Amino acid sequence: MHSATEAPGPTSARLDQPLATFSLGIKDNIEVAGMPCSCGTPSLRNYMPKFDAPAVARLRAAGATIVGKTNMHELAYGITSNNAAFGPVRNAFDPNCFAGGSSGGTAVAIAAGVVRAGLGTDTGGSSRIPAALNGIVGFRPSMGRYPMDGVARISPTRDVIGPMGRDVKDVALLDSILAGSANGGLPAIDLRGLRLALPRQHFQEGLHADVRSALESVVARLREAGVVLIETDLPDIAALNTAVSLPVCIHETKGALQRFLQDAGLELTVEELHASIASPDVKALVGLSLSGHFSSEAYQRAIEYHRPRLQQAYRDFFCTHRIEGILFPTTPLPACPIEGSDETVTLNGTRVPTFETFIRNTDPASNAGIPAISLPAGVSSGLLPLGIELDAPEGADRRLLAIAAAIEVVLNN
Repeated sequence: MHSATEAPGPTSARLDQPLATFSLGIKDNIEVAGMPCSCGTPSLRNYMPKFDAPAVARLRAAGATIVGKTNMHELAYGITSNNAAFGPVRNAFDPNCFAGGSSGGTAVAIAAGVVRAGLGTDTGGSSRIPAALNGIVGFRPSMGRYPMDGVARISPTRDVIGPMGRDVKDVALLDSILAGSANGGLPAIDLRGLRLALPRQHFQEGLHADVRSALESVVARLREAGVVLIETDLPDIAALNTAVSLPVCIHETKGALQRFLQDAGLELTVEELHASIASPDVKALVGLSLSGHFSSEAYQRAIEYHRPRLQQAYRDFFCTHRIEGILFPTTPLPACPIEGSDETVTLNGTRVPTFETFIRNTDPASNAGIPAISLPAGVSSGLLPLGIELDAPEGADRRLLAIAAAIEVVLNN
């Protein structure tokens, strides 16, 4: 964790500021004045921004103390935070297991008590996956809710800053400040009669036994609290998501990285950055973007046709079933050993692709641009944290946070 030589202490913040007692860790692809912004990649290890990203500036103005920068999956292009340049981020509950990514460092710093809360980023699950695997709360806001200048992006269509914390209340306070709202409070939610969808297709397929058990426990507690759980599926969600996901992200990466290097005033080309990438999985993915793996025509079709269809499918689903959220496990399995997990992991006795498996449930909300939150949902038989996710309609961020806070109380009792 990088730290500034003269970081302001908690006592220097005005007591009337809402974040006066908050110590924060900031993912190393978000600019903080006077602190490194390596993005987890070798060619940027000496980049030191002169100014805070606007999101960071808002947190400072609210009294937060920025303790330091946190390690991450290289260039935010992965879900393990096994970083070949700066070392893997180790799970807060088992140092032999990965932390999840790409915001693994922020999640572990919070779970370990190093900081109270922090910022990650989320392209396809990068704040929610490590939150789930380390037993904390990770939030993905609606697209456009927070300012994104000063962030090294890989997909402007999908990337958001993702607040992370030990509980929903802290995350909700960060959200209000990042969104430029004066109101950090949440209304009380009566869970009796609250309607949530519980899809089985896609979101519950091939779950690890411990994840399935945790889901069943959550469902039982929510039903006891009066929540109405509608067992219904999102039609064709896997196909709709696949048509958007990689064509958008891969195609946008080259331009997004070029803009970050240019805005940072760095005399470094995206080709030179690619040549120095240390993590083989990341080098391959960025290489696909540089080579034009997805044509401009394929990208435009994904943006102009497939993504609107995905977004409409969610709108129809929420409206037709009169639901306020969609409930499912954040990841299909707990954290896995760091050793040998870069490409594949074992799920139910079979080796499966690491990236595609862990991102399966979190990716659709990202591509649709809707808000989503991961809450702690117990631990596995190996005492590794598990998470439960709740997705909501676009723009319903504060309502989602309020519902999550009410569910958090039920799960903690």
